[in-house]
Amino acid sequence: MIPKSRLLVLTCPLAFAACTSIPDSKPTTVAQSVLSDPTGKTVGSAEIVRTAAGMTLNAKVSGISPGVHGIHLHQTGKCEAPGFTTAGGHLNPTAHQHGTMNPAGPHLGDLPNIEVGADGNGTISVPIAGQASDITAAIVDSDGTAVVVHAGPDDYKTDPSGNSGGRIACGVLATTVG
Repeated sequence: MIPKSRLLVLTCPLAFAACTSIPDSKPTTVAQSVLSDPTGKTVGSAEIVRTAAGMTLNAKVSGISPGVHGIHLHQTGKCEAPGFTTAGGHLNPTAHQHGTMNPAGPHLGDLPNIEVGADGNGTISVPIAGQASDITAAIVDSDGTAVVVHAGPDDYKTDPSGNSGGRIACGVLATTVG
């Protein structure tokens, strides 16, 4: 038989744990976009998702040239063809330089390359570094945010864009949370 004093010690933590709220672990889409090429043809989609582990970018492309392509978050939610320069530079609220291999980087817009297969299709699912509240604030600011796919691979060190070439697809992230 367990003494009452031991029973109290054993049951109190269990009762407390049962009463504590557990954060909702269901993924929530924060923003999403349709990616278009310079002719206006839909070539993919992207979304920013909040999970219990943090924020993730999920993107898929089709009809893009095979190979490795830079993909970044850009500072302005505007995608005017043909060059998509209206998307501005990379999303960089902390004023760091570009690239995970750059000693003065990285910044929020930096993402790993997306690899596109011989069939023209590619996907990426990658965590976005930082606090979810800071990332959300940067993405849903007054001028919005764009997702841009580049013609070539990002070298992860050259400022400001990783030497990833021209912009071949762009999509404005539309927020899905208030």
